[in-house]
Amino acid sequence: MKKLSDLLEGIDYRLLQGDIENTEISALVYDSRKASEGCLFVCVRGANFDGHTFASAVADVGARAIVCDRDVDVRSDVAVIKVSDTREALALLSAAWFGHPAEHLSVIGITGTKGKTTTTYMIRSILENAGYKVGLIGTIETIIGDEHIPSANTTPESYTIQDYMSRMVTAGISVCVMEVSSQGLMLHRVDGIPFEIGIFTNISPDHIGKNEHASFEEYLHCKSLLFQKCKKGILNADDPHTKDILENHTCEVETFGFADDADYKALDMRLINTDGKLGVAYRVMGKVDLNVEIGMPGTFSVYNSLAAIAVCHHFHVVAADVKKALSNAKVRGRIEAYPVSKDYTVLIDYAHNAMALESLLTTLRDYEPGRLVTLFGCGGNRSKERRFEMGEVSGKLSDFTIITSDNPRFEEPDAIMADIETGMKKTDGKYVMIADREEAIRYALEHAEKGDCIVIAGKGHEDYQEIKGRKYHMDERELIAQAMSELGIAAPGA
Repeated sequence: MKKLSDLLEGIDYRLLQGDIENTEISALVYDSRKASEGCLFVCVRGANFDGHTFASAVADVGARAIVCDRDVDVRSDVAVIKVSDTREALALLSAAWFGHPAEHLSVIGITGTKGKTTTTYMIRSILENAGYKVGLIGTIETIIGDEHIPSANTTPESYTIQDYMSRMVTAGISVCVMEVSSQGLMLHRVDGIPFEIGIFTNISPDHIGKNEHASFEEYLHCKSLLFQKCKKGILNADDPHTKDILENHTCEVETFGFADDADYKALDMRLINTDGKLGVAYRVMGKVDLNVEIGMPGTFSVYNSLAAIAVCHHFHVVAADVKKALSNAKVRGRIEAYPVSKDYTVLIDYAHNAMALESLLTTLRDYEPGRLVTLFGCGGNRSKERRFEMGEVSGKLSDFTIITSDNPRFEEPDAIMADIETGMKKTDGKYVMIADREEAIRYALEHAEKGDCIVIAGKGHEDYQEIKGRKYHMDERELIAQAMSELGIAAPGA
């Protein structure tokens, strides 16, 4: 039980009715279905429901107090606290409920359109290699010690974040590295967290539309809020919007990139392509001086690793630990190499829209593969424009495309594939259509040629396929291994 007055400390509010000083709370709740005797209920608006409409029902269940940002009509013995924004209040109440766990952690937040996930894992890898105990909250999963919790959102609801951080503190973790989405910032999910370091990777138009951001300007503004919440900001010096991101910032600023004035500057970049493995090597100058080699391809891998190096410099990580961790860097579903053959490369990536696919394929083109082969599908019950665009991108940049199924949801795979084909036909790209993703992967390996780079795009870290409202287990790594076995392909070194 916690005193309501203690939970409200530091929050601007107006008491509309009831008693605060003598009220004790048994649970903090923002989902009316979880309301219980003695709880404090926060009326939060979601995409489909508004918690204010359930205030009376929650009071009847036994809630002792309700936090709202518009008037509600409930029993007179229930405390009603009015605030300017219930999502902001939920974040601050959650921090208080769990004893402000972020104050016992060094919290590192990463925001940007691309690169958040990879940068997060790189930072965790380097710091753990140097002996730190590191927790992680991100798009793929939350990691607390040996526990891996699959994620529903890039940045969870504020209550869940504080719960995770509390468990990290209990587990003896000293550093939390987390992805911070624009939605998470806009919806106050990270309010009340004292970020030690904030990172900006890059920004381009994304997440704009219904239930997301009204415009690119709003999207950019939300990203910029992180740099009013952190002590030190580390930003991409080469992104044209970095100055906009820094508008109204309150943090110390450092930069990374290829720019001459970057604090962590990349020089002498060269691509690595040996025995079916793609990577990149370069030298860092400025606040550190070291040579780096990464087992992940492309210029974006340089940017992600520069951000990680800058963070770990502030944790006094020695060069040997940085180099060792980055040389072994691997992130599930993010240009993830799967060892099939020394003669060609197989990569699994999450690219599931035209912008991401174009960036990925353009990067791989720089490695001058014998053929660039792209296998992908598109999700059902989503924009048809995305299908047309992805088909056109693959047709222009790939030497050969295998159109297959992704998460068809409640649509027929053949109909989705036909939409992709519409975009493909705007190009001269060669392609084949194979609805069964398992069969499509087998086809890709069976017809692989020396020097090929085969990209399996769209699913990335996901280990399921969503069909007619159900999720069926489907891990592309298992499908590759199965195809290798059926085709008699021995893994390199086997």
